[in-house]
Amino acid sequence: MLLLFVLLLVSLTLMSDATHNSERFGRLYSWLLLANAVGLVVLAGMILVNLLWLYRQRRRRAPGARLTSRLVGIFVLISLLPVLVVYYFSLQFLLEGIDSWFDVQIEQSLEDALDLARSAFDVQMRERLHLTEKLAEGLTDVPSALAAMNLFDLRVQAGAAELTLYSGNGRIIASSGGLESGIVPTKPAESILAQVRSGHAYVGLEPGREGHLRIQAVVPVPAGRPTEELRVLQALYEVPERLSEKAARVEAARARYRELAYLRRPLKQSYTLTLSLVLGLSLLSAVWAAFHLARRLVEPVRELAEGTQAIADGDYTRMLRVSSDDELGFLVKSFNMMTQRLRRAREQAERHQAQIERQRAYLEALLASLSSGVISIDREGQVRTMNEAAARILGVERRTLLYQPFVDWSVRHPQLAPLQQRVLEHLRRGEADWSDEVTLDLPEGRRTLMVHGARMPAGQVLVLDDITALIQAQRNAAWGEVARRLAHEIKNPLTPIQLSAERLRRKYLPKMEPSEGEVLDRATYTIVQQVEAMKEMVNAFADYARAPRLQMETLAPDTLVRETLDLYRDTWPNIRFETDLRAADLRIQADRNRLRQLLHNLLRNAVEAIGDDARGRVRILTRPLPATREGERDRVELCVEDNGPGFAPEMLDRLFEPYVTTKSKGTGLGLAIVRKIADEHHAEVRAGNVPGGGARLCVRFPVVVEA
Repeated sequence: MLLLFVLLLVSLTLMSDATHNSERFGRLYSWLLLANAVGLVVLAGMILVNLLWLYRQRRRRAPGARLTSRLVGIFVLISLLPVLVVYYFSLQFLLEGIDSWFDVQIEQSLEDALDLARSAFDVQMRERLHLTEKLAEGLTDVPSALAAMNLFDLRVQAGAAELTLYSGNGRIIASSGGLESGIVPTKPAESILAQVRSGHAYVGLEPGREGHLRIQAVVPVPAGRPTEELRVLQALYEVPERLSEKAARVEAARARYRELAYLRRPLKQSYTLTLSLVLGLSLLSAVWAAFHLARRLVEPVRELAEGTQAIADGDYTRMLRVSSDDELGFLVKSFNMMTQRLRRAREQAERHQAQIERQRAYLEALLASLSSGVISIDREGQVRTMNEAAARILGVERRTLLYQPFVDWSVRHPQLAPLQQRVLEHLRRGEADWSDEVTLDLPEGRRTLMVHGARMPAGQVLVLDDITALIQAQRNAAWGEVARRLAHEIKNPLTPIQLSAERLRRKYLPKMEPSEGEVLDRATYTIVQQVEAMKEMVNAFADYARAPRLQMETLAPDTLVRETLDLYRDTWPNIRFETDLRAADLRIQADRNRLRQLLHNLLRNAVEAIGDDARGRVRILTRPLPATREGERDRVELCVEDNGPGFAPEMLDRLFEPYVTTKSKGTGLGLAIVRKIADEHHAEVRAGNVPGGGARLCVRFPVVVEA
């Protein structure tokens, strides 16, 4: 079809050319007419074949047949009506136009049009020459080194296509050209430069870009000083394209007029026949093109519909076949590109999501493995990240603070108010990095935290370190040193004092009067008893300061509790001892004697707190505690509770310091030794009050997993 259409188009072109050429008219016109008629018959046969195909498609109700019929009808209607209207009016105008061509006044009008075009060019050249002279005057006092900066402004102001400043010998000093000008400026002829050197300006027409005319104006630049070198300014102005084309058409029309003057009647007939053939070719081509385009339009639309449905179903691998390079082909390519980008975007999103999940899991694992608490607060004041160590240090559940406003901490957990207040103070000060020590009264006891804050692009990061054990260890170390020095400094003079008191008693008591001997006897007895008491105190301090050699073995805590408790039931029969032992299957690694001493101190402390109360009760319990974070071992908790007066709140944070006691008797080393034994066994000791009255002391030992 394409080949046939090209042949018919060439044939019609040759007919048109033969119509205009009187020599070819008689020789080629008949053959060309016959060739075009045959071509139109073949084209009509092809259209008939397409009509039969469309009829069979509709009979079978093939997909797209009805849409193809509608498109064919629309295309034929759209092409038929305008072509018929154009044909009718074109034929009328053509016949009347041919008659009007051959008028006596037309040739004179063509001559006048040529004269008018020449006059218009003369006016344009004089104006451009005058404008160029003014531009040259503006360059009088401008040095050659600075001329390039002024040429652009002058060119834009004058609307010139190119401005070039030459020296007298033709050397280029500066140039400014628009986008349409070349890289190298157009140099004037040597004859023009010679005319300008003699003091005469030049203006003329020259062929420009794509055959259009340009006005060339070359003028000398007035010298600012008599000794200054002669400079020449060349300006090129584009002649309006319309004016140039019209002048050329007027010239061609005058020549053509004379050629066609004698072909008036044959010309009408040939034009009418040629126009009719063009009409037939246009109509038949439009009908065939309607079939062709309808099929091409329906096929991609159907594929696009199927592809769209596939994408809606989540299938991003569907690719459509590109059958053309037109807009429909572009649409199909765009659809394929969209599908590929959607697939890549989904794959990339999945990769990013997986990477984010891996990074989040890594960060959570990293934070979970830290012993320090880490809390991040965003710019809106919400807690975005909080590891288990932070929740354990603060003594709260992680879910109660995570993704909650930081300012609501004191509302949900009043015991965290000191930490919240201290952090807000540093934030109000605008400090980028800061450290502070905060003490919190938690249900497990008083804790001292070292809080580090750092400003991040996304908010604030808090790092919490529980230094309670560190401070306690420092205190224990200090008390151990004090105890060691006391034992060393006090124990040495006690024995001579005791021996001296006994010698006085033996030497002078028999020789003295009974009344005086009684005074001496009481005095020496008192000295000896107090020295013995001081020895016991010094020995207790020595035991506290001494680092014992532990003999570790695997023990059952429930069995050790029963063995130790049997001794206390006989010693204090007025106190009711209760047990709640739930760690029968658990084992710990401990020194049996040191653990007995720990349990003895706990029970003795509870009994002494009860005093002579006939309703005294001491409860001992053991229970397993599962690990709260990864890498931590399970523990077993040993607690001793009494129904005495309990601990004073101000004493809770100092209970395990040496020589701290609320009893009238005792050295105050019992709970300090408990803490020391717990530290030797890597255990954790806590003190608190029982709801309803009484004290509670608990020690948590790591569990040994038996092979």
